[in-house]
Amino acid sequence: MSDEFYDRGLKKAQEKDYPGAIEEFTKSVQLTPYFADAFLHRGLAYYDSGAIHQAVSDYTEAVRLNPESMQAYYCRGLARLGLKNLPGALHDVDMAIRLNYHYAPAHHLRGIIRRKQGFINDAIANFKQAAELYLAQKDTASCRLCMEKIKELQPSQKKTAEASISNNMPILSTKAYFTQLLEKAEKGNTREAIADLNWILQADSQDAHAYCCRGVVHCKMGKYQDAIADFNQALSLNLTDAVVYRNRGKARSLLGDHQGAMADFNQALKIQPQDTLVYVARGNAYRICGNYLDAIQDYSQALQINPDYAPAYYNRGLAYTCLEEMPNAVADYQKAAQIFCENEDWDNYHQVLSSLQRIQKSTPEIRQQDYNLLRQRVLRLVGGYWEIAQRLIDQKQEHFPGMSDEWYLQQIIADLERDRNR
Repeated sequence: MSDEFYDRGLKKAQEKDYPGAIEEFTKSVQLTPYFADAFLHRGLAYYDSGAIHQAVSDYTEAVRLNPESMQAYYCRGLARLGLKNLPGALHDVDMAIRLNYHYAPAHHLRGIIRRKQGFINDAIANFKQAAELYLAQKDTASCRLCMEKIKELQPSQKKTAEASISNNMPILSTKAYFTQLLEKAEKGNTREAIADLNWILQADSQDAHAYCCRGVVHCKMGKYQDAIADFNQALSLNLTDAVVYRNRGKARSLLGDHQGAMADFNQALKIQPQDTLVYVARGNAYRICGNYLDAIQDYSQALQINPDYAPAYYNRGLAYTCLEEMPNAVADYQKAAQIFCENEDWDNYHQVLSSLQRIQKSTPEIRQQDYNLLRQRVLRLVGGYWEIAQRLIDQKQEHFPGMSDEWYLQQIIADLERDRNR
């Protein structure tokens, strides 16, 4: 008879007749007080009707009668979360996971609890585990929900992913999650980044941003054909963003498809005509082709948009070097070094210094002439007292170590003339 009440309770619960279901389950437990499933399902009916305290009481009885009931622990954890009893909820969900590690909703619930407790990294790990389990079960909707929660919790990045001089500079994704993956690749963890992106695309094969991001990582790995395939896929999914054309242009240029690269850069500029990064990328492509004048024009255009963009100075210096216009090259290298130094970007700072030192060693006569002219200007500005000039040089060397003698004199001249005009 007890089973008959229980079966009627299940049917009424399915029909969302929760008061009727509670009545039937109550009759069942009155006849069979040790029937754990009847307490569990009466708890579910109480929960669905909004009587959460009564639900917790029934779940607790179900756990007492059947300590191996993963579902009872999970449901009590969910109810305790509703009552804002986070420690109790965490205990229950941990028990549920211990009883069945492959139960995806338990990992999802644990992620919610840990997020509310402020443990963001642990929350992300739990949402990712839940997403992987949902994916294995082909529950793509639940998997995608977990992924969205992961993206929401990813920390914002202060430093853009395009801080490198290299032709393989990554893009800054519009989503913080992809930005984090790009920085992971920039630090050398390219395989891990690719694995994460493959996982995202398994869950959602229509994620255009993931294809774009994977294309950038493939570029970083030197897999330019794979990168182009990813950028093509992103474009086919209507991600008509300048960053896709810009990065596909870089990959095509590095494969020797200069005409195709130019077409991509030109398209990127149609979408975003004030994009400094596109001008630098197109300038690099011109320089690789030996078209140094057009390269210089593009770098100069980039600097009109952003006068403090150090890679544009550095690359323009390279183009001037190829044209053997050494004074212009030195000036650009020095400006790039100054900006990298102020930004404490030491890797690029030392790279520029190395280029500067090579060019200065190769042109000693020009260097000496420039130095003499600068020294005379400084002397005039300090009234002919070299002791004053030397103190100013010492101050600059203390703040900006490793720069050339000419650079220090140029900075002193700029400071003195600015003070004089005030």
